[in-house]
Amino acid sequence: MNNTYNIIQGDCLEIVQGMQQNFVNLIYLDPPFFTQKHHSLKTRDRQSEFSYDDLWESHQDYAKFIHERLVVLHKVLREDGSIFVHCDTHANYIIRAILDHIFGQENFRSEIIWSYKRWSNSRKGLLPAHQTIFFYSKTNQFIFNRIYCDYSESTNIDQILQKRTRDQHGKAIYARDEQGEIIPADPKKGVPLSDVWEIPYLNPKAKERVGYPTQKPILLLEQIIELASNPGDIILDPFCGSGTTIIAAKLLNRSAWGIDISPDAVQISKDRLKTPMKSESLLLQKGRKAYLNANEDALNIIASLDIIPVQRNQGIDAILKQNYQGKPVPVRVQRQGESLHKALALLHKASQIKGALKSILVKTSDDLFDLDVIDIPDHIMIIEAPAYTVQKGFNFN
Repeated sequence: MNNTYNIIQGDCLEIVQGMQQNFVNLIYLDPPFFTQKHHSLKTRDRQSEFSYDDLWESHQDYAKFIHERLVVLHKVLREDGSIFVHCDTHANYIIRAILDHIFGQENFRSEIIWSYKRWSNSRKGLLPAHQTIFFYSKTNQFIFNRIYCDYSESTNIDQILQKRTRDQHGKAIYARDEQGEIIPADPKKGVPLSDVWEIPYLNPKAKERVGYPTQKPILLLEQIIELASNPGDIILDPFCGSGTTIIAAKLLNRSAWGIDISPDAVQISKDRLKTPMKSESLLLQKGRKAYLNANEDALNIIASLDIIPVQRNQGIDAILKQNYQGKPVPVRVQRQGESLHKALALLHKASQIKGALKSILVKTSDDLFDLDVIDIPDHIMIIEAPAYTVQKGFNFN
């Protein structure tokens, strides 16, 4: 698939007016926020400074600026396309009203809250820790790819494994068959993505940071692009700034157009496009720790399996995403210093409670007793952890 990337310097109002109608699959824009400030930031080497003015004579002046550009953007968007408009509390009410007018209230899809933590001097009042992204489609026939996330750390295993229904009072209960047995849930991919996105703000030392004042993390744009477009689609960012949208599109195999009125911004975008660099987020990799009590070492050992981590269960570390004969397949890792007999007993008991027909125990160390003298339940399969296999094979002392 031959994707193309075009980065143009100029006023997006004029440039988009000259584009073909129904041309773009997805539009993301991060326009001025009506902060009434001059914004500037030096590059990491302190050799250059990027700046822009977000100053307006009035709310009406700002609203006219946004309205004119959203009108032409609506025309170039395909019938199955969507638009994501980034803003904050300074003018989100203005932008929402304009979007309702141009795209129609019926095509409003979500108000996405981008939540993050940033260091800031204390002040009287609440610390701002989010921005807003309005998601609208052009019609009710729009591209939407569901994204699944891990279950909350407070989710217990029964909520994952057991099918739920509602009683005559509308209360959620576990579904049961005619014999009163709990009905297992269908295999699950996780929890559908919500409208609150916890994606870290770029810290000053992030390797993808280039020193542009309003630079957004690639992870944020990747999520938008994955949600509302397909490989090979065309993405447009009419206020492309440092080019994050273009980089994310390239990493996800989409074509992209970027426009910015600043020659410096256009040059940054072109330079970044040559050597895309993306920061990895430990927060997204490891998740929040508030309720986390799953054994992290155990999860690392079985990370190569297609699993759902389990919280708050002594006998089970995870379950396979794929059921066996309609029943869950629990997985447990032998702990350091734990006998194989104890690990088997804990897994066996937990598996019986969950009605599992097959279970997996991951062996990580030798036992004082040989496997031949341990009574292994028929439903439990014992496999060796890679590190244990290597250690045993080389007979390290």
